[in-house]
Amino acid sequence: MPILTAHNKAKDWIEPDHVPRPVVTYGFVAEKFDGLELAPHSHAKGQIMLVQRGVLGCEVAGGLWIVPPRSAIWIPGGALHTIRLSGALEGYNAFIDPAVSDGLPRTCCAVSVTPLLRELLTRAARLPAHYEEGGANSRLLSVLLDEIANAKIEDLHLPMPADPQLRRLADAMVDAPADRSTLDVWAKRAGLSERTLARRIVEETGMSFGRWRQQLAVMLAIQWLAAGTSIQTAAADLGYESVPSFVTMFRKTLGTSPGRYMAERYGEG
Repeated sequence: MPILTAHNKAKDWIEPDHVPRPVVTYGFVAEKFDGLELAPHSHAKGQIMLVQRGVLGCEVAGGLWIVPPRSAIWIPGGALHTIRLSGALEGYNAFIDPAVSDGLPRTCCAVSVTPLLRELLTRAARLPAHYEEGGANSRLLSVLLDEIANAKIEDLHLPMPADPQLRRLADAMVDAPADRSTLDVWAKRAGLSERTLARRIVEETGMSFGRWRQQLAVMLAIQWLAAGTSIQTAAADLGYESVPSFVTMFRKTLGTSPGRYMAERYGEG
């Protein structure tokens, strides 16, 4: 497939489900999306999207994933999803037929991208749409499938409540991450008692209010840090009074400091 850009995407895009190949790959480049949102849709083929530059958000079955640069998201075939794009974006898509998806994740997840996986996607994206099967092409794509199956799953998932009242509250917290108001304050804003909000958050997301907010903070921090924001700025933008308190929260959630986490996943190599 060609590398799709904002200028040629409309004429060069071929619906991957219509291509009679087990794996269909695209590269994509756009200088600016300004918050473009793709309406809910699905593909029969599973989809992995590698974000090389820019930030991608995806919502699938009530869960929100934020995928920073040099990470990827896997969306199983048939899963209804909404994609939000922001900033200059560059990356690669691979659509994979369920018939060759054994060993790949059964549910939506974010995965870390090794240098090998990145190079395989880059190489595969330059194959013609109707590439010749067998031989080198098939071997290349077989290694690609193995590398996706072995990719480490990242904890970049935020469960979102289905209840409309709680969803409005969750969206407000996503939009104002620096607001460190207590559970009682958020409950009053929602017209609920503190106990009721606490119970319903657990029922809807499987997380306590505090754990859910920590997960939101971690996801946003990774997104911002991957884009070049300093730890000090990220901590302030998340409403933390000090960098050490932010680092402690990050370490408690992911088991390592923000600096080490970013170096291991987004360092050169």
